[in-house]
Amino acid sequence: MTALSVLLICMGYLAGSIIGALLIGQLMPLPDPREFGSGNPGATNMLRTGGKWPALFTLLFDVAKGAVPVIIALVLQQPDFVVNAVATAAIVGHMFPLFYGFKGGKGVATALGVLMPLSMTVASGLVGIWILTFGIFRYSSLASITGAISAPVLGYLYSPTFLPAILVISVLIMLRHKSNIQNLLAGTEPRFDIKKEE
Repeated sequence: MTALSVLLICMGYLAGSIIGALLIGQLMPLPDPREFGSGNPGATNMLRTGGKWPALFTLLFDVAKGAVPVIIALVLQQPDFVVNAVATAAIVGHMFPLFYGFKGGKGVATALGVLMPLSMTVASGLVGIWILTFGIFRYSSLASITGAISAPVLGYLYSPTFLPAILVISVLIMLRHKSNIQNLLAGTEPRFDIKKEE
């Protein structure tokens, strides 16, 4: 592994460590999303605590911070294992951010950003699965969990080169949704009421 490869992996982690919801919350300013709603610093909880525009900005930021390091690694023609490592590092950074005491989010939007340059087919398929699941059941967490379960299958079919990163990312997202899974099984997970949130 070259010094450039190590630098890119570190860059992926550091980019992931910039939490969009917290940054945007400070700029607007808004309450810390970790202290309201689900407590997750992500776009869905920003919609609950700040409204549509903060949620959109958070989503775009978290997608971009996942995509940019991977795009740079691809443009610089890094070996596949390095690209896999950069992609994984961005997710790890989001979940365990250096700048926020290693307490971050669940990584769904950042995972989408990571996957887009790796395989638009996989990314598009997962967006479709998320929308369909959410549209039927109105659980953002269930939609994310379903996407995480589906990602390795789509990765195997359409992007086997980057399946290692996809597998690791899927497992990490599932682990971060452990409490949501328990709530879903217990029937205590709150549905996302669009009209109410508006």
